[in-house]
Amino acid sequence: MEYLVIKYRYVFVILFLLPASFFFDIYFFIRNKIIFAMRSAPKQHQSRVENVQNQIKQWQNSQPRKKMCTARPGWMNVSLRPGQYKKRSHQIAVNLVDILNIDTKRQTITVEPLATMGQISATLNPLGWTLAVLPELDDLTVGGLIMGTGVESSSHVHGLFQHICVSYELVLSDGRVVVANEKENSDLFYAVPWSYGTLGFLVSAEIKIVPAKKYVKLNYQPSHSRGESIKLFEEASNDETNDFVEGLMYSSEEAVIMTGTMTDNVEPDKLQLTVLAIIGNHGFINMLKIFCAEGPRRNIFLYDIIIIDTVVDIIPFGNNVIFRYLFGWMTPPKISLLKLTQTEAIKKLYEKHQIVQDMLVPMQRLNESLDVFQKEFQNYPLWLCPMKLYKVPGFVKPASKVEEMYVDIGAYGEPKVENFVAKETIRRIEHFVTSVKGFQMLYADSYMTREEFYKMFDHTLYNKLRDSIPNCKDAFSEIYDKVSFAARNT
Repeated sequence: MEYLVIKYRYVFVILFLLPASFFFDIYFFIRNKIIFAMRSAPKQHQSRVENVQNQIKQWQNSQPRKKMCTARPGWMNVSLRPGQYKKRSHQIAVNLVDILNIDTKRQTITVEPLATMGQISATLNPLGWTLAVLPELDDLTVGGLIMGTGVESSSHVHGLFQHICVSYELVLSDGRVVVANEKENSDLFYAVPWSYGTLGFLVSAEIKIVPAKKYVKLNYQPSHSRGESIKLFEEASNDETNDFVEGLMYSSEEAVIMTGTMTDNVEPDKLQLTVLAIIGNHGFINMLKIFCAEGPRRNIFLYDIIIIDTVVDIIPFGNNVIFRYLFGWMTPPKISLLKLTQTEAIKKLYEKHQIVQDMLVPMQRLNESLDVFQKEFQNYPLWLCPMKLYKVPGFVKPASKVEEMYVDIGAYGEPKVENFVAKETIRRIEHFVTSVKGFQMLYADSYMTREEFYKMFDHTLYNKLRDSIPNCKDAFSEIYDKVSFAARNT
C-alpha cells in the first residue's frame, strides 16, 4: 500500500487535488471580491479583535494554563511539518482574513493577518498597485510573512517582507490592543518579525504598496562559469533600476541571471502571455536551461505566480505537452491540500529524501556558500534571490555596521549526493551559515540546539520584550520551542 501511495500519488493529485485547489481558489476569489466591495470587513474587524481579547481573558481564568497559539491548523501553513506543539497548546481562533483599507495617498494597504498574497494581488492589480515585496506563492499569508519572513525578487531594493511593513496591530498576552510602528512601541515593532507569534497575536498590518504596470520586461543572461555568474548577479542586484532580480544555478558553473522591469509598453512579437500559466514553474525553469546554451535574450511576460520546483517530484510528467494542455490551467496544487492528504509513508519519504531549505548568506560569501551546497546537496537548480538587509534592531540584521546585500539560496527537491542523511547534512549547513553570519529561514527543518539558535539569531530585543510584556512568558512559548524539528514533530 505504501508503494502504491508513493509511486502513484500523482493519480490522486490530478483527479482530486488539482480540481479541489482550482475550485478553492475560485470560491475565495469571489468571496473576497464581495466582502471588499461591500466594505463589511472593516466594520467587522473590531468585533473580531474583541473576540480574540475575550478568548485571552478565558485563558487567563483557565487552570492549568497552557501556552497559547493560534488555532489555524498546521497543514495550512507553508512549513512541511504541521507543528505538533499545537496539540499541547491553548488554541486561540483568529478569524481575521480580509483586506481593510487601501490608501493610495500614503501608498499603503491595511490587511488582516490571514489575508493571502493571491487575495491581495487580485485586489491591488486592477487598481494599478502591488506590494513592494510580493512573495510568489498565492497561499502565503501576511501574518506568516511577518511572524516568519518573506523574500522575493524585488528584495534587492525593498528588503525582506518585514521591511515594507509600516505598522502592526497586536493583541498582547494581557489582552491589550496596541499599535506598533517606528515611533510608537518601536521596540515591539522591530521585535515582531521572525517572532512566530510569541510576543502577541497579530490582528492587522499596514504595508507599503507601489504602482504596478501591466507587464514585466524580463531579461535573462546565461552564464557558463561560476565567476561570471556571481559577477552578473552581484551587478544586477546593486542596480536599483531593476525592479526584479533573481538567478537560477543549473550546475556548479551554469546559471541564468534574470532581471525584470515593469512596463506598459510591449512589442507584440515579444509578448508571451501564456508561458507561465501553461508550463508552470518546472517548465519555465527547463525553458531557461535551454537558453544557457544560447546568447542573451529579452522577452516580456505577464507576471504570474509560480510554485517551487518540488511539484515535478509529485507530478513527474508535469512538463509533458499533453498534461500541460489538459491540466496545466489547474496547476499548481495547493500546498495545504498536499500536506493535508499526506500519509505517514509520504511524510517519512520527504523527510529522508527531500530538502526544502532557504539560507540567507552575505553576498560576499556567495561563492563559498555555493561550494557548500554543491558538496552537501548536489541539488539543482538552486534559486538565488538578493535582498537588502537593513541595520535595524531585531532578530535578523547584518553583522556589518551598515545595511548589507544578502542572498537567499533556495534548495528544493531531491539531493543527488550519495549517502544523503537529512539531519546530518542540514546540521553541517547550519554550522556553515552561522559561521558566515547568515540565517536559516525557519519554515524549514531546523536541527540547531537552543544555544546554536541563540548564536544565529539576536535575541536581545526579543528577550527584553518577553520580560516587559505582562504574562508574555506564561502565555507564549519561545521561538525555538515552535520552530525546532523536535517541536514540530514530537
